[in-house]
Amino acid sequence: MKPAPFAYRRPGSLEEALEALAGEANAKVLAGGQSLVPLLSMRLAAPALLVDINGLPDLAAIAADATGVRIGALARHADVLASPDVRRVQPLVPLALAHVAHATIRNRGTTVGSIVHADAAAEMPVVLRVLGGSVEAASVRGRRTIPAEELFLGPLESSLAHDEVAVSAHVPALPVGAGVAFDEIARRHGDYALVGAAALVDGDTVRVGYLSVNDVPTVVDLGGVPLEDVGEAALAHLEPVGDIHATAAYRAQLVRVLTERVVRAAYAMAGQEGPA
Repeated sequence: MKPAPFAYRRPGSLEEALEALAGEANAKVLAGGQSLVPLLSMRLAAPALLVDINGLPDLAAIAADATGVRIGALARHADVLASPDVRRVQPLVPLALAHVAHATIRNRGTTVGSIVHADAAAEMPVVLRVLGGSVEAASVRGRRTIPAEELFLGPLESSLAHDEVAVSAHVPALPVGAGVAFDEIARRHGDYALVGAAALVDGDTVRVGYLSVNDVPTVVDLGGVPLEDVGEAALAHLEPVGDIHATAAYRAQLVRVLTERVVRAAYAMAGQEGPA
């Protein structure tokens, strides 16, 4: 199918982009386009106006310091994945990005775009939730910071207003002595995961986030739970659903397996054995 007709603007400044969005309630922002363009082609999205921000190179910055990693709206997955600073400051980001689709998609798709697309089957929304990150949004009304726990409202639904651009995402640095891990099960590498899990171990804190389990990326606290029980403990907070790709029972079993796997790996990175 072909997209429904829409107007197109390619602004030369962020201010011009924000004014364009403020003037049309049914507008969409185009960055990498790897999620939006298929929706347009299938007519699952039919905006009246497409605001292409690819003419704003300042939004492509990737910055890492002692506080964490800030990823600009136009930073491509491949560039974030290749950044040694990102890998050093917050290794969960590249661990998850290595599972994002295929090389051609990572070369074009943007990490921030994937986050605000709010697909519960995607890797980066889960990473943002597990790490307690945030998104900075800009509009003609000013800027605001949206914590990850307030960003994901439902399937493909974020709390971004129609006139806002997500200009960057921030994830905190990995504390000294902490550990992270990521793993997922897919029919083929690069396909959407049947289930995926990301873990953070920091002292007594154990947080595990799940993709392709609930309608939104979901995080469960598993601090103090013996390692052999973490999978079952996680399921008490989750409601795996069945579809044409996997039954609910199979997804539940993947939760059990992946939870123990990523929690053990995160403990190992942290130099701990974990509770028996």
